[in-house]
Amino acid sequence: MRIALIGATGFIGSAILKEVLSRGHEVTALVAHPEKLATAAGLTKAGADVLDQARLAAQLKGHDAVISAFSGHAQGDVHGYYVKGIRSIIGAVKDADVQRLLVVGGAGSLEVAPGVQLLDTPGFPDMYRPTAEGAREALKLLREEPHLNWTLLSPSAVIAPGERTGKFRLGADQLLVNEQGDSRISVEDYAVAMVDELERPAHARKRFTVGY
Repeated sequence: MRIALIGATGFIGSAILKEVLSRGHEVTALVAHPEKLATAAGLTKAGADVLDQARLAAQLKGHDAVISAFSGHAQGDVHGYYVKGIRSIIGAVKDADVQRLLVVGGAGSLEVAPGVQLLDTPGFPDMYRPTAEGAREALKLLREEPHLNWTLLSPSAVIAPGERTGKFRLGADQLLVNEQGDSRISVEDYAVAMVDELERPAHARKRFTVGY
């Protein structure tokens, strides 16, 4: 498949890039600084600005799917930038007539009890709140889309570098925890779950989650 990957140099985006290239797909990496990417077989590098919807749509044309690993971590107004960016990405995907959009989501909108999201629990870290609120709004925007074929993958509460085991559980809107009560996934296995969904769609117009 021909895949456009937005945010391919980020923490999660770089893991997705490695996984998708390892499976033989052609990838156009759309990033702010393409010079940061090493040359690789099957990889095309392109500079992109997610807030320039018209230019982004032109870059997305002709791809089979778009994977967005976009985040606003480096911005002053993380939440505002995130929401503007995801609106632009959704619009560009529709303008480019790309048939699928897969989005890296957040864990904050997962339920820890009926009607209670992780983001709204006492003790949720303030440093992650702007990004988590932006990711929750991104999910809301996607759910309001009447026709777009989207999928959003939320990680577990903790996502960190680790092993690529290929062994994990999938869930829906509830936070996954293990027998010790921990909620975690390696970034490598998160990427496996995302590319599995790309190759074998099972969550059209849905959010799902991955964890051990």
